[in-house]
Amino acid sequence: MDSLKLFPVCKAGVTLKVQNSRCSVFALDSASSSKPSLSHLAPLEAILFDVDGTLCDSDPIHLIAFQELLQQIGFNNGVPIDEKFFIANIAGKHNSEIALGLFPDDVARGLTFCDEKEALFRKLVAEKVKPLDGLLKLTKWIEDRGLKRAAVTNAPKENAELIISKLGLTDFFQAVILGSECEYPKPHPGPYLKALEVLNVSKEHTLVFEDSVSGIKAGVAAGMPVVGLTTGNPASVLMQAKPAFLIENYADPKLLGVLEELDNKKSS
Repeated sequence: MDSLKLFPVCKAGVTLKVQNSRCSVFALDSASSSKPSLSHLAPLEAILFDVDGTLCDSDPIHLIAFQELLQQIGFNNGVPIDEKFFIANIAGKHNSEIALGLFPDDVARGLTFCDEKEALFRKLVAEKVKPLDGLLKLTKWIEDRGLKRAAVTNAPKENAELIISKLGLTDFFQAVILGSECEYPKPHPGPYLKALEVLNVSKEHTLVFEDSVSGIKAGVAAGMPVVGLTTGNPASVLMQAKPAFLIENYADPKLLGVLEELDNKKSS
């Protein structure tokens, strides 16, 4: 397995990777006028992606890992946590926040538990991970237009490397911003602001894809429109964070219409 080459940049919390440029073509379906509009982003300069739940539907694998290990230690009197608990207390959060929530009286134990859970997750995800529908067509569309791109994640470095590599996106991302290496992780806007700085692009011409309330809040607080994915969280929950609109996956006609409009706006 090829490893993702990450290079730390000072203490601001950035990891960079140089990539070779490639060109591909992504044919867009026509969209109706009822689709949402992000024409104010034209000319589009960059697209930023979260990792877990945004590049792939990995939340169910996280849930399995948490269920197994929490049950082993008798958490919740041995009753496995359910999806509702996972969404409310775990999904999209940094491990430091999860550890505090699950083990408020022994955060050190919580952090050790999270490390063990991540190791189990990596074993499970290596066999199960696959890109969300339409993702690879979208990445080709992005490359063909020469747009800049970065992954911005609260996931541990090892998880981000593994998922990006398994999805075949090692050469796609020009930067990977880790929340753990920033002053504050999401929902703080810092990781997304750092991505803008590293890519040397403006928030006025950058689009974000996220799947969690924490991530959407971070992107919105950084001043960018965020397209929310309903891979692991209910639409009603995500809408509380004020995304521009929601999609099921990257083949969603709403997204294709928005991208086509941006193409037309650029050429007009």
